Parts: sequence; structure tokens; C-alpha cells
Amino acid sequence: MGRESLLVDMHGRLFGAAATRSLFDWKRQIEHGQLQTLPQRYGKGWHAPGLRSDEPALQDMAPACDQVIFDAGWSEGDPGLRPGVAHTVVVAIRRSDESMRHAYALLKTLAQQGSLSRAGLLGDPGACDRVRAACCRFLGQRLAPAIFSVANEGDAFAALAVRMTGEETGLTAC
Repeated sequence: MGRESLLVDMHGRLFGAAATRSLFDWKRQIEHGQLQTLPQRYGKGWHAPGLRSDEPALQDMAPACDQVIFDAGWSEGDPGLRPGVAHTVVVAIRRSDESMRHAYALLKTLAQQGSLSRAGLLGDPGACDRVRAACCRFLGQRLAPAIFSVANEGDAFAALAVRMTGEETGLTAC
């Protein structure tokens, strides 16, 4: 589609084995004004464990990217979303009660902060349906159109791209 994406690996889950290719950690890379990225099929990948998406210096480093995607985990209490950017959060949900509670808590926090433009749920279809129903019931009907499900679809990011609106220019994944 002609868009440039930057996928930020915050836990080393995707590019952890390639970390030895980086001479400096992400803080030093930002200080030097050069991100040491890895070429990917649809953009670039960047190993940056511990980076928060609201890191002020990142805003200056990523203007060439149309979308910045953060591969984060449940351990982050506050996702640290940047203000003034359209956010789409994709949440992987397992069938366990703990996973559904985490997903609901994250979506509730983002809804209360006003940081959420859209939310995608992927994983177990029953769990996704339960979380979506809870969000619609307890967080209000204004949030209902913002939540979509890509449960058990093979390529979640392709499904996400199809559903994204043209005016969205920032992307965060949790």
C-alpha cells in the first residue's frame, strides 16, 4: 500500500536473537539519531526492550514511518500512548479468565483515558466475544463500533489493515 511501518519489539520476542547486530541499546540509538532496524517484508523491525511508546525522542525518530507498531505484553501496566495520535490496539486473548480480565482491564483503561480509536481482538473466538460484550455493556455503546474481532484469523495484521480507516496514521499493538 506504499506505507512504511516500524515494528518495535519491546520484549525481544521477535528480534531478540538479532540483538547482537546492534552496537548500542535503543537509548543510545536515539541519542545518535540512528535506529538500527532490521528489514522486514512490510517495513522495518527494531529491537528496543523497555521502550515506551510515549518516549519523547521517538516522536522525532519515527516521522518517516506511517505506522509504528509496538509488540508489547501484559506486564506493562500503562501502555504510555502518545497523545494526539490515532491508536489502534490489538489484544490477543486466550480462553482463560485471567486473559479475558487483562484484556477488559486494558480496554477499560484506554477508554477512560480517551486514548483509544479502535481495538482489535484476536485469539479464541468465544473469549473475544465475551470481552467485546463486556466492553459494550459496561463501557458504553459509543465504544462498541470501535471494537472489532479478528479471532482465529491467520494474518491478524492483514485483517487489521483492511479494517483501518484512512485517517489513522499511528498504530499501537499490545
